[in-house]
Amino acid sequence: MDDTPRGKVLSAAGHLFREHGYERTTVRDIAAAVGIQSGSLFHHFASKEDILKAVMIDVIRFNTARMRNALAEAHDPQAKLRALITCELESIVGDTREAMAVLVHCWDSLSEDRQAEVLALRKIYEELWLDALREAAKLNLITVDPFILRRLIAGMISWSNTWFDPRGSMSFAELIDTILQLVTRSAR
Repeated sequence: MDDTPRGKVLSAAGHLFREHGYERTTVRDIAAAVGIQSGSLFHHFASKEDILKAVMIDVIRFNTARMRNALAEAHDPQAKLRALITCELESIVGDTREAMAVLVHCWDSLSEDRQAEVLALRKIYEELWLDALREAAKLNLITVDPFILRRLIAGMISWSNTWFDPRGSMSFAELIDTILQLVTRSAR
């Protein structure tokens, strides 16, 4: 999230939603975390649900842009997979971990129409993965259906935030290598 007043609100909200849950976090809690009056939040957002949606949309846009930039630097299917794994791990255990946790755990708190807005953006993010996996499949780098493999990769990476410690016995780079090896192992 950025350092603007809006960005500070979203960062505080993401932290509070992750720590206490969406339902137990009040607008007053968010305002207090930012150091403003609760009424001031409504200068930026019409409702608490709009804040939740903005946290989700901003993190998807940010991480989609990160992935596009990384893919622009990758020139072969294996490098593309490495870039995507790296980006997704960074989002899950790195700088956007709180907002990503909110995206996963507070999903049901959005109304159906807001879920549809978020899903439309999420589809763009997922297509970047599927395009790379389809390209890898054409070269027999992977032999698993790209859609199924994407679901497996997403599950593998999303749970890494519960156990991975970059100060532990495995480095971030080693974790990336391990995931890439597992993803491409089926071609051997």
